[in-house]
Amino acid sequence: MSVKRTIPATMVTQHPDHASTPYWHYRPFLSTQDEAEELFLSFSELDADEYKWDWEGKLVDEAVLERLFSKYYEYFSKHQIGKDKFLTFRLPNPKVETEFRLGRAFMAILAASGLASHLRLHNSPLFEVILPMTETADEMIAVQEAFREMASLKHPLLKLDVEDIEHVEMIPLFEDIETISHSDEIIDEYVGKHETMFGFKPSYIRPYVARSDPALNAGIVPTVLAIKIALSRYEQYEQKSGIAMHPMIGAASLPFRGGINPRTVEQFIDEYAGIRTTTLQSGFRYDYPKDEVFEAVQQIKSTIGASKTRHISATTEKELRKIMKHFAGYYQMTIKDIAPMVNKVATMLPKRRERVQHVGLFGYSRGVGEVKLPRAIGFTGSLYTLGAPPELIGTGRGLAWAKEHNMLDLLEKTYINLRSDLLHTVSYTNKELLTTLAKDNKGFALILEDYNEIVKYLEDKGVGYQTIPDDMKEHQLLSDIIYSCILADKDATKHIEKAARLRRSMG
Repeated sequence: MSVKRTIPATMVTQHPDHASTPYWHYRPFLSTQDEAEELFLSFSELDADEYKWDWEGKLVDEAVLERLFSKYYEYFSKHQIGKDKFLTFRLPNPKVETEFRLGRAFMAILAASGLASHLRLHNSPLFEVILPMTETADEMIAVQEAFREMASLKHPLLKLDVEDIEHVEMIPLFEDIETISHSDEIIDEYVGKHETMFGFKPSYIRPYVARSDPALNAGIVPTVLAIKIALSRYEQYEQKSGIAMHPMIGAASLPFRGGINPRTVEQFIDEYAGIRTTTLQSGFRYDYPKDEVFEAVQQIKSTIGASKTRHISATTEKELRKIMKHFAGYYQMTIKDIAPMVNKVATMLPKRRERVQHVGLFGYSRGVGEVKLPRAIGFTGSLYTLGAPPELIGTGRGLAWAKEHNMLDLLEKTYINLRSDLLHTVSYTNKELLTTLAKDNKGFALILEDYNEIVKYLEDKGVGYQTIPDDMKEHQLLSDIIYSCILADKDATKHIEKAARLRRSMG
């Protein structure tokens, strides 16, 4: 199960969840043209291992390698992409985005190989791709087939005769709780089809589990449990197949979206023991002091590979799936009624990156059932802005159910940081504003019920703040001001940004 390459511990992403101005920039907003510099600084100053170049639902600089090699040749001649540092494309998924974008991404990969060869740098600097919303083995094989066909194009003017890059490795990104918790089965089918199609098995696989989108669709508790099941299954699959598994997780700063920031590295790695790569989203990098971020990156790199996966038996998995079902049910029954307010506030959150529209010609929208929602950052930011963090939704009622059915001990044993995540959540909750919202909205009334149940749970466990920290008190006051602005149809941008800076993440 040895792998002839370095497995990155940290992957920088372009998720636009930062509240503050990046330490190297003059404003919070980052244009597409800024991202090549961001990539270079992520490697050279923060010492990150990998950078995700995102083609999914956003504008993208297709000449990234040319820019990097022309401007920072000395650095990249010593820290070679594809060998020492890694640049990985997240492809547009053909199921939901226009197919010509996939072809453009392939052309960029092929051109990068030719350029690196010409400059006598490590050939095939781009050799892996991430496929978002992976649900079947056939999707993965189809992408690899399409790439092979494009790589086989031969014409002197195209200058694509680069034999080393005829095959591209797949990183499947699993994004809902059912798919995540059964993703080893998809991988097993993929390995079989890969051997039939290409004549060999992959030597390793980096299964990539999302944290934000499954939480958006099913709530925080089902998402955490689904990932625990997946990690245990990956370990069992590695032992059975002999194929090295190096799981990745797409986590952000706030608990709803993963709970990793420079001050929570140890508890995060303990929570997701078995993970080999974690994302470092914009909030992680830009909402904390640079020195603190650098030290956190070193901490991740030195400890993440040593974390051992916790085994989950078939009997325990069955019980966890019951818990997931009930928590998800409480969460999903709440969303329809709060969606209009969430969508309204999401439009008020200041933008941090250039994105193409997520509906219509260029993209897609997210949602629960037929209810359309903003992306996870907007959803999370909206609810924190209103003093009703999304970690609340369905969780209080779920805890009451788990206690009644003698499943609380299993939940706490599996979701290790449950209490600390809930303590964070209630501390950012504005109970008075939530009570006001609950008077005229069934969804917010259910969230108020969740809040009360969570407080009861924490009190029973002897957990709670004697005094709420000043920044959390100020955040609660700002949510009152923002809501008043919403009612009066006034611009609340400066208050929204201030609140985001206090919680150290836009969403």
